[in-house]
Amino acid sequence: MSALRIGLYPGTFDPITLGHQEIIARAAKVVDELVIGVAKNAGKSPLFDTKTRVRMVELEVEPLIKKGAKIQIKLFDNLLMDFATSVKADVIIRGLRAVSDFEYEFQMAGMNYRMNNAIETVFLMASDRHQFIASRFVKEIARLGGDVSPFVSANVVKELKHRFSQESGRRLVMPEVRD
Repeated sequence: MSALRIGLYPGTFDPITLGHQEIIARAAKVVDELVIGVAKNAGKSPLFDTKTRVRMVELEVEPLIKKGAKIQIKLFDNLLMDFATSVKADVIIRGLRAVSDFEYEFQMAGMNYRMNNAIETVFLMASDRHQFIASRFVKEIARLGGDVSPFVSANVVKELKHRFSQESGRRLVMPEVRD
């Protein structure tokens, strides 16, 4: 019997997008078990608190788990390589959208390898449908009342509506969610 291959897909997921969901689904196919690490990452000043981000990720991966994918969601607020070691990850999964992502991710992979060369970094390219999606753009579009339903799930649209209506103290008018 061979050992399980554990993959770690870390991110802030603020909010989780269809691009993230695609990478999660594809990563779950190439590892025996996938740990989704939701970074506390206060330095990025996330829109959603960690509890909400974890809940959003849980809702989005539930269908994959029901189909048999072995996925865990864990919160972390320490060095990525320390977290990877604690979950016994063999590989870190990173999604790439554009050349600009590659430059940053290439440097991070090099630094991570120097810290722990037993853990590889694997890059998955986003499909052409999702290459342009970024959480920061989704938040800005939603903040201005635009339709983000092509970029995130219906659950995330509802969370964004709720969050921005709380922030402004008024009800945001956004297009209705299409299921």
